[in-house]
Amino acid sequence: MDYRDGMPGDGAVLGGIARATFIETFGALYALEDLAAFLAQGSDAAYEAELADPDIAVRFALAAGIPVGFCKIGGLQLPAPTDDTGAIEVRQLYIFKPWQGVGIADVLTRWAIDTARGRGARQLWLSVFTGNPRARRFYARHDFVEVTPYRFMVGNQADEDILCRRDL
Repeated sequence: MDYRDGMPGDGAVLGGIARATFIETFGALYALEDLAAFLAQGSDAAYEAELADPDIAVRFALAAGIPVGFCKIGGLQLPAPTDDTGAIEVRQLYIFKPWQGVGIADVLTRWAIDTARGRGARQLWLSVFTGNPRARRFYARHDFVEVTPYRFMVGNQADEDILCRRDL
């Protein structure tokens, strides 16, 4: 595996992976209208704009030069119960299923932790679907503590996520 930072011009790659992995992992949970509305928010142009934002950092995982996953971090936008104005959040950590379980998520999570520390953050936050026990166990292994429930909207459907925090 190789890894590289996301850069301007990667919006279509980032958007393509984000949409495809979301469908692959969660698509069967939603009515088509809700799924389509959610995916439309993540257009290639929206991802391209994020890549131009200095607050956002993206790291790609590549197999034989082909992006198979990524991690994206930025300033805290989740409704986390914290007074830490410099907190960072993991906004997305998505990997195509054939490459799950081979250590990519560990590498990308360490990158997120190191990058957040390098930015001076004292806390790293994320949200995880309560119905995804594998992801919850993964984040617990990386010292994220489950803090409070959170409503994650996919179209008109509210999912129960949980906000998780790791002190840095």
